[in-house]
Amino acid sequence: MTTTAIPPEARRAPAAAPKRRPKREREGAAWVFLSPWVLGAIVLTLLPMAVSLYLSFTDYDLFNPPKWVGLRNYVQMFTEDPRYWRSVVTTLTYVVIAVPLQLALALVVALALKGMKRGKGFYRSAFYAPSLLGASMSIALVWRAVFNDGGTVDHLLGTGGWVNKPGWALLAVALLTVWQFGAPMVIFLAGLQQIPAELYEAAAVDGAGKWRQFLSVTVPMLSPVLFFNLVLQTIQAFQVFTPAFAVSAGKGGPADSTLVYTMYLYDRGFVASHMGYASAMAWVLLLVIGIVTAVLFRTSRSWVFYASEGDR
Repeated sequence: MTTTAIPPEARRAPAAAPKRRPKREREGAAWVFLSPWVLGAIVLTLLPMAVSLYLSFTDYDLFNPPKWVGLRNYVQMFTEDPRYWRSVVTTLTYVVIAVPLQLALALVVALALKGMKRGKGFYRSAFYAPSLLGASMSIALVWRAVFNDGGTVDHLLGTGGWVNKPGWALLAVALLTVWQFGAPMVIFLAGLQQIPAELYEAAAVDGAGKWRQFLSVTVPMLSPVLFFNLVLQTIQAFQVFTPAFAVSAGKGGPADSTLVYTMYLYDRGFVASHMGYASAMAWVLLLVIGIVTAVLFRTSRSWVFYASEGDR
């Protein structure tokens, strides 16, 4: 038996493992891809916020250099400006009316769409369309015409133009927001489709009717989605501007009944050229939204159910 020697040049060395890039080089590549976002956040968000915070302590009219006045804008806002407090009350009233009605309508429509066998895609798109169009000035002007004297609502109900009545004008603005229920509806529909059918079957075996199944199964299982929509829509409601501006023709009338917070902020900053005062108003609004959001998160512990946690 003979053995054949393998020439040295025919012997192959084992393949070397790919060389890993140094950590610093990997981090550098990550920062390159993140740089557009970081630059945009600094230039378009953080820097304007810092300038706005500085201006809130100044007297600035857009034409002359700002003059430092300390807390005068805040003191004037809380103690010397009755229109400011009217705008606060109007905004809170609007939030209390618009947010619950919008979420209730969105949930009802989502429940109806869930049970549909045919045409679900068409109706889902049709109900979502107002959310895409409702924020535009053109739709808001059409809405004003509908609720004006001699408009559609006047012809159908004979109540006159809502936009010219202090007790009804804000309701017309709120209904425009309620009409834009498409976005929360789609989120509700997605949440409903994730609820296991076995839960409804078990509830039916126990003798629970449709209403009881809704309270005992749908609401607890949908509570995280409901909480998400509540927070999102509440934040948006505090910042409402276009509907109120269009319905009141930019005046907040009649009798300041539609003078929401952001409209008064716009009036102080760009109409009266009190940009320092408007900046102070903006920071107060930011603080209030933060407090309201924190309260919602705090209270959610008692009514939001997460299946993974196994408790409420």
